[in-house]
Amino acid sequence: MNNMRMLSQDEETNDEVEVTWEDQQQINTFAKLNARLRGIEDRLEQLKQEKEALDDLSTELELMDEDQTVLYKLGESFLHLSQTDALARLAIDQASISSQLTELGGVAEECEKGMKDLKVRLYAKFGKAINLDE
Repeated sequence: MNNMRMLSQDEETNDEVEVTWEDQQQINTFAKLNARLRGIEDRLEQLKQEKEALDDLSTELELMDEDQTVLYKLGESFLHLSQTDALARLAIDQASISSQLTELGGVAEECEKGMKDLKVRLYAKFGKAINLDE
């Protein structure tokens, strides 16, 4: 549910703290990190779906006859590959996606850490006068 409420007079007119240039830079950095994190989370979701599809494909290929050829998509084109070659190529693609997931996960953690540090500093200075939540 949406927790909207009216601000009290004290909360509304808390003009005691002046926003310095350094404060504005920290706010801008937080916004950039937040936007970057959202993009990374979207990409992570796409990669997870791709990995799941490749895992399903691997299962299907293992159930196939070894003498059948497979149409394997590589970029924008399709190649005729044997079942063993397709499984080998699939293993390479799965390893690539796994490494991308690990790398992006690390970048996401760095963004979250930076955002957490900035939140602590900015909330300490501005209190309820600033909202850094989504």
